[in-house]
Amino acid sequence: MQHKDRTVYHDPSEVKAVDGKVDVDGPDQVDVTLTPEAAEETSERLLQQSFKARGQTRLKNNAHRPQD
Repeated sequence: MQHKDRTVYHDPSEVKAVDGKVDVDGPDQVDVTLTPEAAEETSERLLQQSFKARGQTRLKNNAHRPQD
């Protein structure tokens, strides 16, 4: 899934626990409220994919990199 048209943000989201829920705000129009369970799963997914993206960036110019 390629997203060449999308804006890439360098600023992280603001995250706060409010009344037993997790509020996520920004960047841009991000404004969601999650249950603690959904926030935990989302954080795991974000962390996993951020590691993958960092690896892709590091291996971008490596001619011997594996295909996705």
